[in-house]
Amino acid sequence: MIAKRIIPCLDVKDGATVKGVNFVNLRDAGDPVALGARYSADGADELVYLDITASHEGRKTFTGMVKRVAATLNIPFTVGGGINELADVERMLAAGADKVSVNSAALRNPQLIEDIAKHFGAQVCVVAIDAHYEQGDWMCYLNGGRLPAGKRLFEWAAEAEARGAGEILFTSMNHDGMKTGYANSALAALAGALHIPVIASGGAGEKAHFRDAFLVGKADAALAAGVFHFGEIGVAELKQYLLDEGINVRTKM
Repeated sequence: MIAKRIIPCLDVKDGATVKGVNFVNLRDAGDPVALGARYSADGADELVYLDITASHEGRKTFTGMVKRVAATLNIPFTVGGGINELADVERMLAAGADKVSVNSAALRNPQLIEDIAKHFGAQVCVVAIDAHYEQGDWMCYLNGGRLPAGKRLFEWAAEAEARGAGEILFTSMNHDGMKTGYANSALAALAGALHIPVIASGGAGEKAHFRDAFLVGKADAALAAGVFHFGEIGVAELKQYLLDEGINVRTKM
């Protein structure tokens, strides 16, 4: 049985880690390089870094940070934000990242998924989907949850897989920062429909929420931010809890 993964996520703005609720009301959560090193030492399986203000200047700041992160980590990490073309992917991989996450750019230009998979391999391409449950359906959003994309979650996820995505990172905008648990019904539906790993995101508030994402939501990995950044849950204690609950996770030797 493949081990379930625990993935801390660091949203980076102007070189600092930030965290909000429902994609707004951001507050400082610390230095992204130091946080990443701490999570690696604590037994995190992977990390995700997202440049949430990917202007030209932000990109230069972010690229420098990626290089510093790569120098301190011994676990894989994914970077996203402002990945619009193959040159962006190449820059992030050259800086030391293992994977890239694409969201808005892929919705606007689905061919980008195929191009990344063709040039760098499907394992490099994580398609992130921010979706909001409204009027009985999950709808995708662009630009950090600001603009409706006019696509349904399940249809877009299936298209992304068909185009070569290696993983789907699904964030429920309804659950983001609420600490009430993941969108497990939607996760289970995605897991049942796709043949690639699904990463749960949005809603972690306690250790049981991770358990439920794996057992009920059938997720392959669970991503969280605030509960890790502000010391509410430790990665090592979470993994021990999951082991006690019968869930296969990797532990540090």
